[in-house]
Amino acid sequence: MAYKGKTMLNSKTGIETKFLQTSKDTGGQLLEMETTYPARSHKPPPHYHPQQEEDFTILSGEMTVRMDGQLRILRQGDTLHIPKNKVHSMWNHTLAKAVVNWKVRPALDSEYFFEIATGLANDGKLSTRRKPNLLQTASLMNRFSHEFRLTKPPYWVQRMMFGILGAVGWFLGYKGWYEKYVD
Repeated sequence: MAYKGKTMLNSKTGIETKFLQTSKDTGGQLLEMETTYPARSHKPPPHYHPQQEEDFTILSGEMTVRMDGQLRILRQGDTLHIPKNKVHSMWNHTLAKAVVNWKVRPALDSEYFFEIATGLANDGKLSTRRKPNLLQTASLMNRFSHEFRLTKPPYWVQRMMFGILGAVGWFLGYKGWYEKYVD
Protein backbone atom coordinates (compact mmCIF):
# COMPACT_ATOMS: atom_id res chain seq x y z
CA MET A 1 0.00 0.00 0.00
CA ALA A 2 1.27 3.44 -0.87
CA TYR A 3 2.04 5.67 2.10
CA LYS A 4 3.85 8.93 2.66
CA GLY A 5 7.60 8.26 2.54
CA LYS A 6 7.41 4.88 0.77
CA THR A 7 10.11 4.52 -1.89
CA MET A 8 10.04 2.01 -4.74
CA LEU A 9 12.83 1.17 -7.17
CA ASN A 10 11.89 -0.41 -10.48
CA SER A 11 14.76 -2.83 -11.12
CA LYS A 12 14.11 -2.93 -14.89
CA THR A 13 13.80 0.79 -15.61
CA GLY A 14 15.92 2.16 -12.76
CA ILE A 15 13.17 4.65 -11.93
CA GLU A 16 12.83 5.38 -8.22
CA THR A 17 9.57 6.78 -6.87
CA LYS A 18 8.97 8.23 -3.42
CA PHE A 19 5.39 8.94 -2.37
CA LEU A 20 5.11 12.42 -0.81
CA GLN A 21 1.30 12.50 -0.55
CA THR A 22 -1.04 9.64 -1.33
CA SER A 23 -4.71 9.37 -2.10
CA LYS A 24 -5.34 8.52 1.55
CA ASP A 25 -3.48 11.64 2.73
CA THR A 26 -5.46 13.96 0.45
CA GLY A 27 -8.94 12.44 0.41
CA GLY A 28 -8.34 11.23 -3.14
CA GLN A 29 -7.59 14.69 -4.48
CA LEU A 30 -3.86 14.35 -5.07
CA LEU A 31 -1.02 11.90 -5.54
CA GLU A 32 2.37 13.61 -5.18
CA MET A 33 5.65 11.84 -5.87
CA GLU A 34 9.32 12.58 -6.22
CA THR A 35 10.62 10.49 -9.07
CA THR A 36 14.25 9.95 -9.99
CA TYR A 37 14.94 8.95 -13.59
CA PRO A 38 18.28 7.33 -14.39
CA ALA A 39 20.48 8.58 -17.20
CA ARG A 40 19.05 7.68 -20.61
CA SER A 41 15.79 6.37 -19.19
CA HIS A 42 13.52 4.53 -21.58
CA LYS A 43 10.96 6.48 -23.57
CA PRO A 44 7.44 5.44 -22.53
CA PRO A 45 4.75 4.95 -25.17
CA PRO A 46 2.55 7.93 -25.96
CA HIS A 47 -0.37 7.86 -23.52
CA TYR A 48 -2.99 10.02 -21.85
CA HIS A 49 -4.99 10.21 -18.66
CA PRO A 50 -8.73 10.52 -19.36
CA GLN A 51 -9.73 11.80 -15.90
CA GLN A 52 -6.53 13.27 -14.49
CA GLU A 53 -4.17 16.17 -14.95
CA GLU A 54 -0.48 16.14 -14.12
CA ASP A 55 1.96 18.81 -12.95
CA PHE A 56 5.72 18.37 -13.08
CA THR A 57 8.53 20.43 -11.61
CA ILE A 58 12.10 19.55 -12.56
CA LEU A 59 14.11 19.50 -9.32
CA SER A 60 17.41 18.55 -10.97
CA GLY A 61 18.62 17.39 -14.36
CA GLU A 62 16.68 17.55 -17.61
CA MET A 63 13.67 15.76 -19.07
CA THR A 64 12.36 15.49 -22.60
CA VAL A 65 8.61 15.73 -23.18
CA ARG A 66 6.78 14.89 -26.37
CA MET A 67 3.40 16.61 -26.47
CA ASP A 68 1.33 17.89 -29.37
CA GLY A 69 3.84 16.23 -31.70
CA GLN A 70 6.68 18.45 -30.50
CA LEU A 71 9.69 17.81 -28.30
CA ARG A 72 10.38 20.09 -25.37
CA ILE A 73 13.37 20.03 -23.00
CA LEU A 74 12.63 20.80 -19.35
CA ARG A 75 15.47 21.90 -17.09
CA GLN A 76 15.84 22.43 -13.35
CA GLY A 77 13.13 24.80 -12.13
CA ASP A 78 10.89 24.32 -15.19
CA THR A 79 7.28 23.29 -14.70
CA LEU A 80 4.82 21.57 -16.98
CA HIS A 81 1.06 21.16 -16.71
CA ILE A 82 -0.56 18.32 -18.68
CA PRO A 83 -4.37 18.54 -18.86
CA LYS A 84 -6.50 15.41 -18.93
CA ASN A 85 -6.74 13.68 -22.32
CA LYS A 86 -3.50 15.31 -23.57
CA VAL A 87 -1.24 12.75 -25.30
CA HIS A 88 2.31 12.86 -23.99
CA SER A 89 5.43 10.94 -23.02
CA MET A 90 8.33 12.02 -20.83
CA TRP A 91 11.84 10.63 -20.28
CA ASN A 92 15.39 11.55 -19.30
CA HIS A 93 17.50 11.93 -22.43
CA THR A 94 20.74 12.97 -20.70
CA LEU A 95 23.76 11.19 -19.24
CA ALA A 96 22.87 12.36 -15.69
CA LYS A 97 19.93 11.41 -13.48
CA ALA A 98 16.92 13.71 -13.26
CA VAL A 99 14.64 14.30 -10.27
CA VAL A 100 11.05 15.40 -10.79
CA ASN A 101 8.22 16.44 -8.46
CA TRP A 102 5.11 14.85 -9.98
CA LYS A 103 1.52 15.65 -8.99
CA VAL A 104 -1.53 13.76 -10.28
CA ARG A 105 -5.06 15.17 -9.72
CA PRO A 106 -7.30 13.47 -8.77
CA ALA A 107 -5.30 10.55 -7.45
CA LEU A 108 -7.77 7.82 -8.45
CA ASP A 109 -5.86 4.49 -8.32
CA SER A 110 -2.61 5.74 -9.88
CA GLU A 111 -0.47 4.83 -6.88
CA TYR A 112 -1.66 1.23 -7.18
CA PHE A 113 -0.84 1.19 -10.88
CA PHE A 114 2.73 2.29 -10.08
CA GLU A 115 3.05 -0.24 -7.26
CA ILE A 116 1.80 -3.13 -9.40
CA ALA A 117 3.93 -2.18 -12.41
CA THR A 118 7.00 -1.90 -10.18
CA GLY A 119 6.19 -5.20 -8.46
CA LEU A 120 5.84 -7.01 -11.78
CA ALA A 121 9.16 -5.56 -12.96
CA ASN A 122 10.96 -6.48 -9.76
CA ASP A 123 9.58 -10.03 -9.92
CA GLY A 124 10.95 -10.45 -13.45
CA LYS A 125 7.53 -10.49 -15.10
CA LEU A 126 8.40 -8.06 -17.87
CA SER A 127 9.92 -8.75 -21.25
CA THR A 128 13.41 -7.68 -22.17
CA ARG A 129 11.78 -4.52 -23.58
CA ARG A 130 10.60 -3.65 -20.02
CA LYS A 131 6.95 -4.33 -20.86
CA PRO A 132 4.52 -6.93 -19.57
CA ASN A 133 3.42 -9.54 -22.09
CA LEU A 134 0.24 -8.88 -24.04
CA LEU A 135 -2.08 -10.79 -21.66
CA GLN A 136 -0.69 -8.96 -18.61
CA THR A 137 -0.91 -5.65 -20.46
CA ALA A 138 -4.56 -6.32 -21.31
CA SER A 139 -5.34 -7.10 -17.67
CA LEU A 140 -3.62 -3.93 -16.46
CA MET A 141 -5.19 -1.72 -19.11
CA ASN A 142 -8.65 -3.06 -18.27
CA ARG A 143 -8.16 -2.46 -14.54
CA PHE A 144 -6.55 0.99 -14.84
CA SER A 145 -8.35 2.46 -17.88
CA HIS A 146 -9.56 5.43 -15.81
CA GLU A 147 -5.95 6.32 -15.00
CA PHE A 148 -3.92 5.42 -18.06
CA ARG A 149 -4.60 4.79 -21.75
CA LEU A 150 -2.34 4.08 -24.68
CA THR A 151 -2.88 6.05 -27.88
CA LYS A 152 -2.61 3.07 -30.24
CA PRO A 153 -4.65 1.28 -31.27
CA PRO A 154 -7.71 3.56 -30.90
CA TYR A 155 -9.41 3.24 -27.52
CA TRP A 156 -12.50 1.44 -28.87
CA VAL A 157 -10.19 -1.20 -30.39
CA GLN A 158 -8.29 -1.47 -27.10
CA ARG A 159 -11.54 -1.98 -25.17
CA MET A 160 -12.60 -4.78 -27.49
CA MET A 161 -9.16 -6.38 -27.84
CA PHE A 162 -8.15 -5.98 -24.16
CA GLY A 163 -11.56 -7.25 -23.08
CA ILE A 164 -11.04 -10.52 -24.93
CA LEU A 165 -7.34 -10.81 -24.09
CA GLY A 166 -8.02 -9.89 -20.45
CA ALA A 167 -10.49 -12.77 -20.16
CA VAL A 168 -7.94 -15.18 -21.67
CA GLY A 169 -5.27 -13.73 -19.37
CA TRP A 170 -7.47 -14.15 -16.30
CA PHE A 171 -8.01 -17.79 -17.24
CA LEU A 172 -4.21 -18.21 -17.48
CA GLY A 173 -3.55 -16.43 -14.16
CA TYR A 174 -2.87 -12.84 -15.26
CA LYS A 175 -4.58 -10.11 -13.26
CA GLY A 176 -4.89 -6.36 -13.22
CA TRP A 177 -4.58 -6.32 -9.42
CA TYR A 178 -2.06 -8.13 -7.25
CA GLU A 179 -2.51 -7.84 -3.48
CA LYS A 180 1.14 -8.69 -2.82
CA TYR A 181 2.26 -5.48 -4.55
CA VAL A 182 -0.19 -3.13 -2.84
CA ASP A 183 -0.40 -4.45 0.72
